[in-house]
Amino acid sequence: MSIPRGRSCPGGELLYRFFEAVPSPETTVVVNCAGRTRSIVGTQSLVNAGVPNKVVALRNGTIGWTLEGLALDQKRTERAPRPSPDATRRAKEYATAWAGHVGVQLIDGTQLKQFAAESEERTLYLLDVRDPEEYAAGHPSGYSNAPGGQLVQATDEWVGVRGARIVLYDTDGVRARMTGSWLLQLGWEVYVFDEQSAVPDSLPIPESPNWDPPTSGSITIDEFHALSGENTIVDLARSPTYSKGHIPGAWFASGPELARDLKTVPGDGSIILTSPDGIIAAGNVEYARKAVSREVLYLVGGTAAWVAGGHPLETERRWLSEPTDVYKRPYEGTDNARKAMQGYLEWEYGLVAQLANDGIAGFHVVRRRG
Repeated sequence: MSIPRGRSCPGGELLYRFFEAVPSPETTVVVNCAGRTRSIVGTQSLVNAGVPNKVVALRNGTIGWTLEGLALDQKRTERAPRPSPDATRRAKEYATAWAGHVGVQLIDGTQLKQFAAESEERTLYLLDVRDPEEYAAGHPSGYSNAPGGQLVQATDEWVGVRGARIVLYDTDGVRARMTGSWLLQLGWEVYVFDEQSAVPDSLPIPESPNWDPPTSGSITIDEFHALSGENTIVDLARSPTYSKGHIPGAWFASGPELARDLKTVPGDGSIILTSPDGIIAAGNVEYARKAVSREVLYLVGGTAAWVAGGHPLETERRWLSEPTDVYKRPYEGTDNARKAMQGYLEWEYGLVAQLANDGIAGFHVVRRRG
């Protein structure tokens, strides 16, 4: 869904793509999202950078548009184009000036090696903020993909340790600087890797902790087919994933309610836990065994292994647990859509007051000069 004539642009790439998408300084630019947050952050990014155009955020986004009784376009695919070298150069000039004003620090390969050497004592996150397609085409060793707009919007999905060091990477000198300017204002110790420097080939990054799934209770696809009796599959995928396709006959169960809801599984045969790749199922098998007297097994490789074996999925839903594991956004087909949309907006309007009562928020706002 989109505002008519709207073009999609990732929030972290607004300045990066801006001068290619909007060549005339006389053009008024309206930034919108579904509600408020991304449009406000995106608009402020362009204002902070000092682009010559008039830039405004569309109040309440597509939700507000809908509440006004206006029609949205559906299933559009237009995107703001990737920038030419000249447009990239211009965007970098603006990004460099703003990031410098905020206080974003650049580091080179030598400093990055030092951070990596200290990462046993000081957690280090290496994040490539480019488009996922660019990341997939090639990226420095040790870097995870965290598109800049999403990283600002949902930092805790990539950064789980308060006070950690964050080093951002791009190839253009725009996206990392703009993302870094927001993270710095959010209270993080963030650095941008100088795109003119060579990334060290090998960094002494600590290995991620290994977890060995239990061998007791594991069952392969072939062993599952050989089972006799009335056996029940319980799927621990998130409910939207389960709804899109699951092993035929599988019931959905939510992890937090697993011990309670396994007691309601019909039949008296074995319970086989599955999950998208089998890891969540393996991690819950011992917990599940303590909850019921029936045999509990887990499917090695999970639903992915089932598909890889050439077996079909189904979409008929069986709710062992209520599907309340994922927040349903107010425009996603709720029965009381208008009430839900209005409630969402009212919640967002109250966020600033909530932050005033937060004793650990490290936010500070850097304003433009003049």
